Amino acid sequence: MGLIISYIIIAIYSIALLLIFFYSLAQLNLLVNYLSYKRQNQTAPKFNLLDPKEIPLVTIQLPVYNEEYVMERLLDNIAKIEYPKSKLEIQVLDDSTDNSVNITSKRIQELQEEGINIQHIRRENREGYKAGALKEGLEIAKGDFIAIFDADFLPDPDWLKKTVIYFKDEEIGVVQTRWGHINRDYSTLTRIQAFALDAHFTLEQVGRNAKGHFINFNGTAGIWRKKCILDAGNWEGDTLTEDLDLSYRAQLKNWKFKYLEDVETPAELPVVISAARSQQFRWNKGGAENFRKSVMKVLTAKNISFKTKFHGVMHLLNSSMFLCVFLVSLLSIPAMYIKALYPQLDWAFDVLSFFVLSTIILFICYWFTYKSIQGSSFDNFVDYIKLFFTFFSVALGFSLHNSIAVLEGHMGKRSEFVRTPKFNLSNLSDSWKGNKYLTKKLSPNMILEFALMVYFLFGMYSAVPLNDFGLFPFHFMLFSGFGFVFYKSLTARA
Repeated sequence: MGLIISYIIIAIYSIALLLIFFYSLAQLNLLVNYLSYKRQNQTAPKFNLLDPKEIPLVTIQLPVYNEEYVMERLLDNIAKIEYPKSKLEIQVLDDSTDNSVNITSKRIQELQEEGINIQHIRRENREGYKAGALKEGLEIAKGDFIAIFDADFLPDPDWLKKTVIYFKDEEIGVVQTRWGHINRDYSTLTRIQAFALDAHFTLEQVGRNAKGHFINFNGTAGIWRKKCILDAGNWEGDTLTEDLDLSYRAQLKNWKFKYLEDVETPAELPVVISAARSQQFRWNKGGAENFRKSVMKVLTAKNISFKTKFHGVMHLLNSSMFLCVFLVSLLSIPAMYIKALYPQLDWAFDVLSFFVLSTIILFICYWFTYKSIQGSSFDNFVDYIKLFFTFFSVALGFSLHNSIAVLEGHMGKRSEFVRTPKFNLSNLSDSWKGNKYLTKKLSPNMILEFALMVYFLFGMYSAVPLNDFGLFPFHFMLFSGFGFVFYKSLTARA
C-alpha cells in the first residue's frame, strides 16, 4: 500500500514539475522573441495629428468605486491631457457608495466650468462591476476610440498623442502601454510587485506581440477601437478579469493588438499585503475563469497558428502555475522520505533537475527584463540577484492563497469583484494607516500559512537525518516566503 501511495505522490510531483518546465520553456521562447524584436513603430502607419481632419474623436473612461484618496489626483491629472477639446470627452464611471461621490462631483463641476468636456455617470447598482460600468458608458460614448484608466493611473499630458496615432492601421483594435510604478521603492512588497509586473510588461507583452501571438489589454493604460469592442461582443462581467476575456474574444476575430513598451503610464502599487492579496486573488482567479471560458475556442480556432495556440494556452494557464508550484512544494517533503525509503525509485527523482533548470531559465529571462528598465551595471546585477530570490520566496509564500483562487476559477465558483484599495502614497514617509478601505479582518488563510511555515521548517530539519540537502535551499525559501506573508498579514492592518 505504501509503495502505491509513493507512486501516486511521485506521479503528481513529476507532472507538476514538468508543467512548470514547459512554462519556463515558453518564457524562454518569449525572451528570444523579445531580444530579436526590431521595433516597428517607426514604419507603422500613424495619424497626422497636425492635420485637423485626421484627429480622431476620443472618449476617456475612468471606472471608479470608492476612491476617496485618489479621486482629485486622478481628475487633476486627466484634465492635463493635451488634446483638442472638441475631439475629447471624459466619462467618470462612478459606482461609489461613500463620500467620494461628493468629492468627485465637486471637482467635476469645477473642471466643467473650465471648459473641459467631462461627465459624472452614476449607476443605481454595480451589476457587472467594472465591466458593467464600461459597457454602460460605451452606450453613450461619442468617441471612436476609448481610452481607459483606473483610479491610480497618472498618464503624461502627451499620452494620447503617443498612442492614438497607431489606429491609422484599421486592423488594430487595441493599443496598450507599459505600466510604471510611482512607489516602486516604498517597501519590499512594492519592489517585488514592480519586479513581477515589469517582467510581464517587457518579456511577455513584447515577446508575444512581436510574433503576432495573443496579448491582453491590461484593464487600464490602453485604448480600444470602439468598433473592436462591439465586434468582439462587448464587455462581459462573467469573469473577474474582463480585460483578458475581451482581449481573447477580439483577437479570435482577427483584431490586432499593438503594445508600446516605450510609453510608460505611471501607477501606484498596493503597499499593504491585504491589498496585494485581494489584487492577486482577482487576477489569478480571473485567469483560471478565462481558461475555462476561452481555451477550447483558442484550440479549435482555424485562423491562428499552432505556436500562437501554444502561447495562448500557456498565457491562459499563467495563474495555474501557482497550483503546480504549491503541489511541488507540498509534496517535496514526502518525496524526500520516499527517496530514502525506496532506493529503487531513485530514478524518479531525476525529474527534480527540471525544477532547477526552470529556475535558471526564469533567472535569465527576468534579468533581461530587469536590466532593460534598471540598467545592466554590476551593482544592478547584484541588486537583481537579491531581488530575484526575494521575489521567488514571496511568490512561493503566496502560492497557497493564489492556488485557492485558481481552484475556485477552474471550478466555476463565482465571487464578488473586490477592488484593490488605493493609498495615494509615493514617499517612504507617507503612511497607509487609517485608510478606511482596508479590511480589518485577518485572512483565514493565515492559519494555514503559519502551518506551512512550520512544515517547511520541518523540511529543512529533515535534511539532516536523511542526509539529503538537495532541497534545503528550496525549503528555506518556502519557509521564508510563508513566514513573510504570515508576518505581514498579521502586522499590516489599519
